[in-house]
Amino acid sequence: MKRLTLKDVAKMAGVAPSTVSFVLNGKGKQMRIRDEVAAKIMQVVEKSGYEPHRVAVNLRTGQSKTLGLIVESISGSFFASLAKTIETEAEQMGYNVVYCSTENNAQKGGDLIRMLGRQMVDGYLITPAPGMEKEIQQLVQHHKPVVLMDSYFPAIKAPYVLIDNFGGVKQGMEHLISKGFTKIAFVTVEVKLIQLQERLRGYMTTMKDHGIPVRKKHILHLKYHKQREDSLLEMQQFIQDNPEIEAIFFATNYLGILGLEAIAQLGLRMPDDLSVICFDDHDIFRLYPPGISVIEQPIEGIAKTAIAMLMQQLGKKPVPVKKQAVELPGKFILRGSA
Repeated sequence: MKRLTLKDVAKMAGVAPSTVSFVLNGKGKQMRIRDEVAAKIMQVVEKSGYEPHRVAVNLRTGQSKTLGLIVESISGSFFASLAKTIETEAEQMGYNVVYCSTENNAQKGGDLIRMLGRQMVDGYLITPAPGMEKEIQQLVQHHKPVVLMDSYFPAIKAPYVLIDNFGGVKQGMEHLISKGFTKIAFVTVEVKLIQLQERLRGYMTTMKDHGIPVRKKHILHLKYHKQREDSLLEMQQFIQDNPEIEAIFFATNYLGILGLEAIAQLGLRMPDDLSVICFDDHDIFRLYPPGISVIEQPIEGIAKTAIAMLMQQLGKKPVPVKKQAVELPGKFILRGSA
């Protein structure tokens, strides 16, 4: 079916194309177009199903009222909650949001940035994957509104907001050490993300601050793209090879979920055989007996701060954000596992 044009609408309404354009762009009163004429045009638009060509509108107005959101995985609980809050905040500012996932693949991330650029989004909200430095640097150099979330690149001067990863782990570690534990393991992912590096640093620094030796064999680095079953077997082997371990700190919630399965399959009980803390909460952790202690991320705070930062760049400024690098505190939630 042939797409209706502005000229078609003008013909059906019996007016000039420019009159239709003025009415659709909210300039009817400014151009002194009579109310009955404007009403007739809108009636024709509604009945005909006419939709203005998006690219043409963007070119004419200089804005799309759309934001591009690029996260690691929209299926992950943290990113899904973050995206939902961002969408709510953006809607209040009159913007729509386009969602994309990189699956921590830099090439895909670069392709998504270029795709969103072709769609003429007004701004970018990105949780960057390692290797996306070039594309993000180009956004900054071309003065494109962009805010990084959950991670950042120290060499790139782009605004960012994330949790205090170091401080969050320190909270959990201080609790475990206060319980008398000295043989504490740390499970993370072998990927160059600054937030994971900071979590590992939080673990190691807190151990050293208390005079507890950091044993390399008590730190497990799992491959990011490894098959789930293989990672599960590796985690089980890690626990079996280190029977002296008193507690485990999981660096992400999906590692924590995998860890719960490994612990259960080995017939171990929490907290009798092993105490457990996980970075980032999940519904499972509230329901899984005896309840898993976590470092809760300030998802709402991250989303609202990111939107405020982006709106500043877009000239909206709903809430002034003085700093261009924001770290928000996490919250230690004590449950039965620790």
